[in-house]
Amino acid sequence: MFLVQPSIHPAIATLAPGFRALSLSVEAAAIVRPDVAPAMLEDACRHVQAGGPFWAEAHLAAWADTFRAFGAKPQRTPCSAEALRKRVLRDGGMDAIDPLVDLYNAISLRYAVPVGGENFAAYIGAPRLLRADGSEAFDTMKQGLPVNEPPEAGEVVWCDDAGVTCRRWNWRQGVRTRLDASASRMWFILESLPVMPLSALLEAGHALRDGLLQMMPDATVDLRLLECPVQGEAT
Repeated sequence: MFLVQPSIHPAIATLAPGFRALSLSVEAAAIVRPDVAPAMLEDACRHVQAGGPFWAEAHLAAWADTFRAFGAKPQRTPCSAEALRKRVLRDGGMDAIDPLVDLYNAISLRYAVPVGGENFAAYIGAPRLLRADGSEAFDTMKQGLPVNEPPEAGEVVWCDDAGVTCRRWNWRQGVRTRLDASASRMWFILESLPVMPLSALLEAGHALRDGLLQMMPDATVDLRLLECPVQGEAT
């Protein structure tokens, strides 16, 4: 069974007490129902426009406070879930991009939770959530050209042995590990703060798993809950 084993540095517990996440390791298969994702995305956009879920505003406000705590400015670089929600409320919906991306965006919108999707075949080592020292590489694009934009010292990042894969916790994904429907091994991470009910986080993870299996019936999916270790515990 394919299994991603992410780790969370104990310093994250100090910054965001009660942080928890769901990790989904996916051995992909042929996509036989690509229509599942745009339908879920359209339904999630309607749900956002109707005001749901009830914890959305409080959860996104908690993420904004957490971003400020490590020096980010959420007005300029909001968490991924807030950026998606603002876009739907402004534009009335969201265009389809890619079946896999549409699916995890749909889950993020419906549950007001940051969701990342990664092409795990591009990883060097296991994912780690930690505070950067500022020397790590981060590959992105600027004016159509590849550039390296290292994180600031103290910034919360996801990284592997080759560098940062997502800056400012869940704000911007790097190019190297970007996911699309051609990936054979995938990793998804759903990240929540305590104001979001644990039952809702689990429901979101199950909805993502079910959507994946509807699209790819022969895929295998492993779902695991991650919680912050405290100082002195193993990561």
